[in-house]
Amino acid sequence: MSTADVSRSAHASAARRRAVIDALRRGAVPESGLDLLATGLDRFESALDAELDTVASGGSVFKAVRGEYGSGKTFFTRWLGERAKRLGFAVAEVQISETETPLHKLETVYRRLTERLATASFPPSALRPVVDAWFYALEEDALAAGATEDELADEVEKLLTARLAEVSRHAPSFAAALRGYRSALATGDEATAAAVLAWLGGQPHVAAAARRSAGVRGDLDHFGALGFLQGLLTVLRDSGHRGLFVVLDEVETLQRVRSDARDKALNALRQLIDEVHSGRFPGLYLVITGTPAFYDGQQGVQRLAPLAQRLATDFTTDPRFDNPRAVQLRLPGFTHQSLVDLGVTIRDLYAAGADSADRVSSLADDTYVADLARAVGGALGGKTGVAPRLFLKKLVGDVLDRIDQFVDFDPRQHYRLTVTSSELTDVERNLVASVSADDIELDV
Repeated sequence: MSTADVSRSAHASAARRRAVIDALRRGAVPESGLDLLATGLDRFESALDAELDTVASGGSVFKAVRGEYGSGKTFFTRWLGERAKRLGFAVAEVQISETETPLHKLETVYRRLTERLATASFPPSALRPVVDAWFYALEEDALAAGATEDELADEVEKLLTARLAEVSRHAPSFAAALRGYRSALATGDEATAAAVLAWLGGQPHVAAAARRSAGVRGDLDHFGALGFLQGLLTVLRDSGHRGLFVVLDEVETLQRVRSDARDKALNALRQLIDEVHSGRFPGLYLVITGTPAFYDGQQGVQRLAPLAQRLATDFTTDPRFDNPRAVQLRLPGFTHQSLVDLGVTIRDLYAAGADSADRVSSLADDTYVADLARAVGGALGGKTGVAPRLFLKKLVGDVLDRIDQFVDFDPRQHYRLTVTSSELTDVERNLVASVSADDIELDV
């Protein structure tokens, strides 16, 4: 491991270390602190940081991330989202699914986006703090322009109208809802204010009385969602955020839906890409993730020729020469050595906050970590590329925790790897079906 990796582990706060370790113990990707784990991503940093700078300057970027199951797509997008958040972006991660968030219903995607909206200061949902900060900024701008207290309300209304003029061409109800929210707050009607803000966030079934008070009707539809996203970007920019980083994760689930819904979803994705490239969404960095089968197969992107053309990227060369500036970015997945490197990074991060740091480092030395990585890969049919989640869960929960808590525990003597069906994902379970965990020996 590099000196930089050791330094990151040593200087990480206890809270950040704990959040990362707790997530890995559960077999989950941490929500934050991913810079502490990042290994092998340095080759992407320069190009991606340049794209974030472009978005922060008023541009927009679309990126497609491809990788097999277990290659680290979720880790990668959360790592990039953390970088964006440190630069002043708001972020949102949306899981695409047939039942909960179908991609062909952009009003649902927008609703999930506002539910998952987070900033450096506020966890999800940060919609209300963002809107409140926007109105505060409008008031400050009005006062700076010379408005008196008596004139303030009228001047704020003029600024609201001016700054949402372009948005109102496509979605006039967005500005109307903001006015209704502010009016309800001014009269102390918190219930109505909350209901109007929920409607602004795309929530359905908002009370009719609240909608009438704001002068809006019905629920948000597919086309209105694009206008509302445009409005949200304006509010974010004017309230001090440099942009919005959005991830549409697991888009490959489109391959499993009915053909009519799949075609609508692929066309919606094509429409989103075109809108991003047209400049309609200044300040938006939009990322989708999917498997190679989704991008290359006839049940995915290739089903819609215009979409396939927009995402076409040459991956015939050695992965070392992949262009990180291209529209599609390939994650090569884990090898045995990269899995070991990640395990060593986790071991050192754990030891930095452990009660028995010396025992953790000596009993779970680099050789043991390599043996455990090999054993977990073997338990998954030799598919090292899908092993990281289970490997890290075993390393933290079964090995490091025990070394730290039990003075007489030695993993070489007292631990044998077991893998049960209940702790596997569907993909992992398919791989292990023909391999018995009892047949996998941990060489120590």
